[in-house]
Amino acid sequence: MNSPFALDRVARARMMVVGCGALGNEVLKHLALLGVGHVVIVDFDRVEADNLSRSVLFTADDAKANRPKVAVVAERLRQMNPRMEVMAIEGDVAYDVGLGLIRQMDVVIGCVDNRWARYCINRLAMRAGIPWVDGGIDVMEGTVRVFVPGKNCYACNLGPEGLKDMTRRLSCAGVIRRNIEAGKTPTTSVIASVIGAVQVQEALKLLCEDSLRQGELTSLCGSMFYYEGQHLTTRLVRFQAYDDDCPVHERWDPVRPVALTKDTTVADALQLLQEELQTPAVSIGLTDDCFVDYVERRDNDRRRQVMRPGRAVAAFVEQDRELCGLPFSALYQHEWRQVDNQFPYQQLTLAELGLPAQAVLPVSSLLKTCYIEIR
Repeated sequence: MNSPFALDRVARARMMVVGCGALGNEVLKHLALLGVGHVVIVDFDRVEADNLSRSVLFTADDAKANRPKVAVVAERLRQMNPRMEVMAIEGDVAYDVGLGLIRQMDVVIGCVDNRWARYCINRLAMRAGIPWVDGGIDVMEGTVRVFVPGKNCYACNLGPEGLKDMTRRLSCAGVIRRNIEAGKTPTTSVIASVIGAVQVQEALKLLCEDSLRQGELTSLCGSMFYYEGQHLTTRLVRFQAYDDDCPVHERWDPVRPVALTKDTTVADALQLLQEELQTPAVSIGLTDDCFVDYVERRDNDRRRQVMRPGRAVAAFVEQDRELCGLPFSALYQHEWRQVDNQFPYQQLTLAELGLPAQAVLPVSSLLKTCYIEIR
């Protein structure tokens, strides 16, 4: 049969791939070979020697130089397909990817190894109204799932145990080391190629809305594809949940662009938003992280100035001679989740609060809440 994917539509496609490990390498390789025109890649890791046995885009020289994975991948993709536009973000999808950028995508493809990262991808995709494709691998097994706003939500499919186990990572490096120590050949590269190919195929299907609607193509939305290589079995398992009360898949719409950047100060941002919304007071919500100005010991009230986003507090405490080694239960963390005219650090920039470029901010006034995209 002829390919159902129109060449010009694939060339116009805008896709984001989160994770540049074994699975991400395979997905990105396919996107380059297929001629996808615009790709954004997100990862915070660097290339290590352990990556070389399972990642087709990395070399020994990359590992020796400990280069950022996104920089290496971007370079290799441009070599494979010079027409491909590649944007690399060295950072964490939970905090360093603006929702405004997600809104420009057709599809997001998740190649991550833990539930927290999947939860964050899902949160962004649902807010933006963008479908995303999830993949997971383990030795000779793998899964692929598709989440479409209004139909299927990753967070809604997590039960109490899933939420409790949110931060557990399934490390490819750990699996490989255990196999090598046992005198066995690791199979990560093989299972990654199988699952990555299915992910790309499902992502391309999402570009073909008419064919999906007419039944010419079938999407995995609502099902989970399971592949087991030991006995060569595959099956589809129903995997669909969408709770109307779930706050994670709340759509942030409409979004208004304004003349703010991440380098705008809080004072200037508040003033501009008051003028833009024609209201005497506004409040900017810090929805995905807080801003911490200080921590103090509960036993002596001795205060340490932090002035960092909440995600950076643990590293700050580890570097403080007096606080290092104390359990977090021994510390009080003073944090801000709303920024308004009463916020005492008006000279700070939005970036210093922890907001990335193209972030979308919920802004509350006396009458309503709206969504503002910064540049």
